[in-house]
Amino acid sequence: MEPTSSVGSALNAGVQGIQSGLESMSQHADQVAKASSSGKVEDVAKPLVEMVADRTQIEASVKVVQAADAMTKTIGSLLDVTA
Repeated sequence: MEPTSSVGSALNAGVQGIQSGLESMSQHADQVAKASSSGKVEDVAKPLVEMVADRTQIEASVKVVQAADAMTKTIGSLLDVTA
């Protein structure tokens, strides 16, 4: 596998992780809003905890995208030096 395809795979995985985390967070936020209107505290707790997990997933995925970007720049620099 070529380094650029590995970087592309990492970038795609990072972007998919961000999208998945945002979709999940949106669903959990909707559950919190609905539970808040019912007044039941126990119905709010689980989606709030899940939102923390969603945030962690998004943050980790952002780091993957940043690492892929750094690798792309490094590969570009190496190609400039060898050219």
